[in-house]
Amino acid sequence: MPNHTEPKLIAGNANRPLAEAIAQRMTMHRGVHTGLVDARVERFNDGEIFVEVFENVRGEDMFVIQPTSNPANDNLMELLIMADALRRSSASRITAILPYFGYARQDRRTKARTPISAKLVANMMVEAGIERVLTMDLHAAQIQGFFDIPVDNLYASPIFALDIQAHFRGHMEDLIVISPDVGGVARARELAKRINSPLAIVDKRREKPGEVAEMTIIGDVRDKTCIIVDDMCDTAGTLCKAAAVLIENGAKEVHAYITHGVMSGPAAERVANSVMKSLVLTDTIQPAPAVIAARNIRIVPTAPIFAQAIHNIWDGTSVSSLFEHTTLAPIYESLYAVA
Repeated sequence: MPNHTEPKLIAGNANRPLAEAIAQRMTMHRGVHTGLVDARVERFNDGEIFVEVFENVRGEDMFVIQPTSNPANDNLMELLIMADALRRSSASRITAILPYFGYARQDRRTKARTPISAKLVANMMVEAGIERVLTMDLHAAQIQGFFDIPVDNLYASPIFALDIQAHFRGHMEDLIVISPDVGGVARARELAKRINSPLAIVDKRREKPGEVAEMTIIGDVRDKTCIIVDDMCDTAGTLCKAAAVLIENGAKEVHAYITHGVMSGPAAERVANSVMKSLVLTDTIQPAPAVIAARNIRIVPTAPIFAQAIHNIWDGTSVSSLFEHTTLAPIYESLYAVA
């Protein structure tokens, strides 16, 4: 069915720089100016969130850009209230753009009498009027099934593959991809396949939550440049310890590629003082000043892939085409040389 409306973007306060970058990329893709809808998302003195949209959105295809990162509850409520405001203003469709989906780690009952908070959040989004979700690297793939609406899950691995090919050109044969735990093997294997590298695993054992008692390397990393890949880095304790264990086992260098830089507490300082040569994060979560200042942390943009995905959703074309190198490379050609 042909579209009779223009895609309209609106953003909360969670990651304004990313939202503005997506709008700029949309303008480049379409050759038509695409800005953020004029609105205010503010708080009353008691912390309640208030949203007012200053432009007419009746019948419009709306895309709400709002990662539900720290502070997760405030950013989630902003998203829900913006969706309610748009629904009550007669928007034709509301798509939530969640570069980072908060509460994703609570995707199952690990003990008796515990919640499945990711499912609760999904229910709240649907109830608020959200009709479609676009996100990146969900912590667990089954979360897509928590929604009764379409969910498009983008992957950072194609972007990471482009970055690795650009920064390790001429040394690709020395690389080995590392999964930081057994649960992340599928994600690591996907990247390893893209860059044609072998795979190793860090087997970690915990005595209690948050504390790693022992780490064992499954695979030969001697004289290799190790690429640790994971979906998120929170306090960076496990990541830095894994890097140290890899060096102890004969690795030449250790680099890490992480999609979501939660980077809580002393994470940036830990990474800066670690044996890692570099930690590459995406900008799905707005980096804190300490992260930006860290000598060995680098940020890669996600605006190009999100802008193209939004355009494809609006235009009714394939989003899964963005999983392929041949489709994604031209979108990032200004950053990486296209082979």
